[in-house]
Amino acid sequence: MYTSELLMDYIEHLEVEGGRSAKTAQNYRLYLERFVEFTNDIQVENITTETIRKYRLWLNRYANDNGDSLVTITQAYHLIALRGFLGYLSRRDLPVIGPEKIELPKTIRKQVTFLSHEEVLRMIDVIPTIDTEIVLRDRALIELLFSSGLRVSELIGLNRDHINTKRREFMVRGKGQKDRPVFIDTQTAEHVEEYLAKRMDNLPPLFLNYSRNNHVGNSGDYRRLTSRSVQRIINKYARLAGITKHVSPHTMRHSFATDLLMNGADLRSVQTMLGHSNISTTQIYTHVTDQHLKEVYERFHSEE
Repeated sequence: MYTSELLMDYIEHLEVEGGRSAKTAQNYRLYLERFVEFTNDIQVENITTETIRKYRLWLNRYANDNGDSLVTITQAYHLIALRGFLGYLSRRDLPVIGPEKIELPKTIRKQVTFLSHEEVLRMIDVIPTIDTEIVLRDRALIELLFSSGLRVSELIGLNRDHINTKRREFMVRGKGQKDRPVFIDTQTAEHVEEYLAKRMDNLPPLFLNYSRNNHVGNSGDYRRLTSRSVQRIINKYARLAGITKHVSPHTMRHSFATDLLMNGADLRSVQTMLGHSNISTTQIYTHVTDQHLKEVYERFHSEE
């Protein structure tokens, strides 16, 4: 059978049986369609190690209409999609090359940018003490990001009835439609309550956008904060706090994880709290904490 005939079966399998998000399935489809393009829709039983070798070379030399090439990590995503596709075909007892024959390129992860606990406190301290809705929202938002390790997509998707400020824990649905528990500290819970108590609306979103260009829709979703809006809020208070490094909502998530590990949390627990499906993703933080351990060693260890 030809690759294109089986491709959509695999994409549907990813969403239904695999529990992957529509966005992930869409990305896999794009990656595999490039493989179809390269092989001129090869029959799956004719895929060989030589086919894979030539495909890797093609990916490395690939350029779009603007002349942009594929970075190493993106090339790896193409090969991961192909491995998954071949594994799916193998489980269907089709005569295909084993997915283990595809080796992934070695990639260098970007340096993790995070804020120290003191830098986070500086950001919170520069927020005015006036009790307007916008200021109360900003304080609750920044504290919630650092206290919970939420992704920005998870944060903006929260409704007010999703979060339990009394128990200081709630469930969130993250990547791959997987649910995980989220915990928040007492101060964060109090500031979320203060913000909600100040609001005079009954709109569902936990955090509202107060831009003049925003109009209230029937569901209130027109008033929901966007990822870009959250980025602007974070940038504003980082700048006021005198923090020169680039700070994004994901920086707050990195800061949450790093703070836990530096205070003795084990990697498996942090993996669960971040919602990582693979612990190797969580291990990007170990070089940060290793440096912290080195500093502790040099500060407290006596040579005599």
